[in-house]
Amino acid sequence: MEKKIFKEKYHIFEIEYKKSELNFSTVDEIIEALKAKIENHPVISYIATFDQYKHTSSLEGGVVNPAIKAAKNIVFCFGKELPTPEVLAVRPRSIGVCELDDSFVVNYMEAPNEMANQTMEEFILSLKN
Repeated sequence: MEKKIFKEKYHIFEIEYKKSELNFSTVDEIIEALKAKIENHPVISYIATFDQYKHTSSLEGGVVNPAIKAAKNIVFCFGKELPTPEVLAVRPRSIGVCELDDSFVVNYMEAPNEMANQTMEEFILSLKN
């Protein structure tokens, strides 16, 4: 996993897998694998899957990089504690999965909870053959 700063302020973690490195051939298959991990976790709650590609390409004036073949987010929440109202600003979490010609890019924004970051990284790294 590579830690990056996106747009000079958003800390994200990202990995790019060659398609040959995975046993998955579509974004949907990767999302389903992540969903199974989320649903089997004792704390995490699955919320939804959002098709970012479909949404953006359906908008008048929507622009999608032609290199992107599919792009979805799986949305979920760790929500074990609710100590202050401010925590709502950083929830829920999501993992993005993007298909390019010969690879998949999987990423997420850094969470304020280290356990959440470790869990998301474990989920993503477990996708590899």
